[in-house]
Amino acid sequence: MPILRLDHVQISAPKGEEAAARRFYGGLLGLTEIPKPHTLQGRGGVWYQVGEHQIHLGMEDPQPNAASRRHIALLVDNLDEFRAHLEAHGVETSEDLPLPGYRRCYARDPFGNRVEFMERVEE
Repeated sequence: MPILRLDHVQISAPKGEEAAARRFYGGLLGLTEIPKPHTLQGRGGVWYQVGEHQIHLGMEDPQPNAASRRHIALLVDNLDEFRAHLEAHGVETSEDLPLPGYRRCYARDPFGNRVEFMERVEE
């Protein structure tokens, strides 16, 4: 009974912050918003398609995200350009220990969720 693949990840944002989620994930990151199933629309939140996978932002009471290391990781094709784009829009970025085969940096979304941006590199 093997697991076939990752379908989606869900992260949290405070209730009523869908507009801020859309500005960051849809506007700044350029992800494609997808409709939530009709049966779940009453819960609020915003869903995005990322290649074959999805990111679901669920609305809930504020969580202490700002100090957490848990994160999602998104692959980009030019880390320097993407990092400059984030910083030009007031998003602070930081680095972490090297990871073989990748260059990477981190940022926080408006809700404190950690987002890793990775670029594959040849070794």
